[in-house]
Amino acid sequence: MIKELPVPSFFNRQNAFDDLYQPTVTSIDPSAFTIPKAALDWCRQHDLKPSGGAKLKVHLLLIDLQNDFCFPSGSLFVAGQSGKGAMEDNAKIAEFIYKNLGVITDITTTMDTHFPHQIFFSSFWIAPDGSPLNAHSMIVVGEDGQTLLNVTPGMDIIHKGVLPNPAITNWLGGDYTWLCKQALYYNQQLAEGIPGRANKYVLYLWPEHCMLGSSGHNLTGIIQEARLFHSYTRYARNLAEVKGGNHLSENYSVFAMEVLMRHDGTPLGQKNTRFIQTIMDADVVIIAGQAKSHCVAWTIADLLFEIQAKDEELAKKIYLLGDCTSSVVIPGVVDFTEPAEKAFQSFVDANMNLVDSTKPIESWPGINL
Repeated sequence: MIKELPVPSFFNRQNAFDDLYQPTVTSIDPSAFTIPKAALDWCRQHDLKPSGGAKLKVHLLLIDLQNDFCFPSGSLFVAGQSGKGAMEDNAKIAEFIYKNLGVITDITTTMDTHFPHQIFFSSFWIAPDGSPLNAHSMIVVGEDGQTLLNVTPGMDIIHKGVLPNPAITNWLGGDYTWLCKQALYYNQQLAEGIPGRANKYVLYLWPEHCMLGSSGHNLTGIIQEARLFHSYTRYARNLAEVKGGNHLSENYSVFAMEVLMRHDGTPLGQKNTRFIQTIMDADVVIIAGQAKSHCVAWTIADLLFEIQAKDEELAKKIYLLGDCTSSVVIPGVVDFTEPAEKAFQSFVDANMNLVDSTKPIESWPGINL
């Protein structure tokens, strides 16, 4: 049996609350502390073996642990009910990785990656009078099925007949009529519910976040440190999965965009079949990250759909770190806690395991190390 390891002396959980913290990876001084050097010493001290030779493949999937989600200074901080949600979660996740270095064989971090003027940003849209829309409002299909309305989270109408901003037409194909049809079709698809994907919902306009090239796009320092330390001790690749770059669709789940077709019947995107297979091939899959109410829930829901299409028993190999994920809560604006809890209960009902990061992995149901 592989036992839990001690936490390395360089680990400081307070770094989970410091948006400027970055791990030391290289140094011109060969005697200075670096993560690769510390990992080599730790590997020798605890006789850690390369993960590639492990009989049991334990894959840790970390969802969107990026600065914009994980700190109050970020543009879309996942505060949860405690007000410190993502920061507290990251401290637990890092400690979980260190304690289970000998068990975890692979770590994949997803990277929400965006550009200006995407369909879930207010800059994509314009009101009939030419005024811009605001973040934290929604786009709803009107009762006639052909009109898009801009509403508040309480469903009060702000603007009737909103349309895509014509100024972005050129680099989206140059056909404004086509773009308007696509925008309507996209929202109709969300309102009707997409078979095998998320339940019915409406398009929420988020503040710009995780913009490629910004500091908000980076992984938090404490998570980057832990994944690198694991990589250097276990000789694991620990890759990243990039998602969210299509201007015409949301991409909460790492496995696929929300809408995969255009209104004219041509493909808009496709499932991430390669990564789906990677996860399906693992013996144990552990999932944590942000936000519980959105990218985590959507990713798990997509994974469950793939599992149920193949073998429902495979759900038993999925372990959700319930104490390492939080929901989007913006006081006075919106609280997504309730739908997140309902989603997680549905995953448990489908035989996935809800576990605590502080409990030894060997004590989890169905685990045989």
